[in-house]
Amino acid sequence: MKDLKRILSNQKAELDLVDLEALCARKEEQEIQLNSKLAQIVIGVRRSGKSTLCMKVLMQSGVQFAYVNFDDERLQKVGVEELDVILQELYAIYGSFTHLFLDEVQNVDGWHLFVNRLLRQGIKLVLTGSNANLLSGELSTHLTGRYHQIELYPFSFSEYCTIRGVDAHGMTTKAYGLRDKALDEYLMSGGFPELIASPEISKRDYLFSLREAIVKKDICQRYKIRYKQTLSDLANRLLDWFCQEKSYNDIAKEMSINSVHTVKNYITYLQNAYLLCLLPKFSLKSSERNSARKMYAVDNAFISQHENALLTESFGLRLENVVAVELLRRLHSEYEQLYYLRKVQDFEVDFVVVESSHVRELIQVTYDFVEPSAKLYNREVNGLIKGSHLTRCDNLTLIMMRGEPRDIQVDGKIVHCVLAADWLLQR
Repeated sequence: MKDLKRILSNQKAELDLVDLEALCARKEEQEIQLNSKLAQIVIGVRRSGKSTLCMKVLMQSGVQFAYVNFDDERLQKVGVEELDVILQELYAIYGSFTHLFLDEVQNVDGWHLFVNRLLRQGIKLVLTGSNANLLSGELSTHLTGRYHQIELYPFSFSEYCTIRGVDAHGMTTKAYGLRDKALDEYLMSGGFPELIASPEISKRDYLFSLREAIVKKDICQRYKIRYKQTLSDLANRLLDWFCQEKSYNDIAKEMSINSVHTVKNYITYLQNAYLLCLLPKFSLKSSERNSARKMYAVDNAFISQHENALLTESFGLRLENVVAVELLRRLHSEYEQLYYLRKVQDFEVDFVVVESSHVRELIQVTYDFVEPSAKLYNREVNGLIKGSHLTRCDNLTLIMMRGEPRDIQVDGKIVHCVLAADWLLQR
């Protein structure tokens, strides 16, 4: 490939610009095992900080590594047959190295064959990708379990506080007030690293560009989508429906899409590209679990402001979205799953945390519980109580934006009421 050495040399120069001291520490750093024989794979939505995370871990470790960014437009036409040439050029540029960092590796068709061969040769690999299905599907098939997967989301509220210099655990009145202010900002702006680090960037343009990249690069090109505009319109509509329960049939009708199968496929692609997080309904019947999904955006930055919505309503929904993503961030075991519970005309529970087929916790989210109305009290607290009887789970949590932390005893059950900021900052 023409100018390959120059392209790879330019990418190496990018590493010299990384200021390690300016980078926020992220708990996922501890999950990357550089001495492992398994390929270390960091997956997540575009621009969530995957590349920076891997660079930070590699540079701080002191290991000798080489770097290739396959999201570089100059490498778009690289095929698997050219990867050996790239490897040769990397040795010429970097000298001997023990670790190889392949950024957005899914952009190369057949990449898994190359990775498999390098693993057999004993090279330590760090990979990033923006499509969960692509990576997990191909790796499980071709690498037979020789990989360790780490999911990375945009900055959590704890990381947001670190970046903003907000005291996350101070006990003074000032500290509490600044945390409340930071949470208000986080609910509106989200946690994409570039938007936080560079507030002068146009948020609208940035998110439009990001959505376009996800839809066109991560989905349309990969799956050869015929109706690109339909997919784009669907993505935007689903983001507008955040925190809402929708069936595939309902979505097809509202979007005037004739094929429910197409809707299901498109939503799966959007979920695999980490634009959306979809929760199944909790039920002992598989037909009910698959009948509907609750929609969440991977980050609040993607959420459009509802027209004519009350501010408290908007904040309440945004808080629920943040809690959903935080719960997914905290679920690491393959035996842990997240659901919602809804009995029509009876009660709802926002989140059901399941571990090894056992319901571990029921969580309700509300904006204002300072002086709850009878209606609010009945909806939130009684929902937890009824959910407790149904699931036989006594670990009940109500997360509130405003209010007094306390325990409420109802019907022999105890509901733990906690402030959202405190819950989000739990270590």
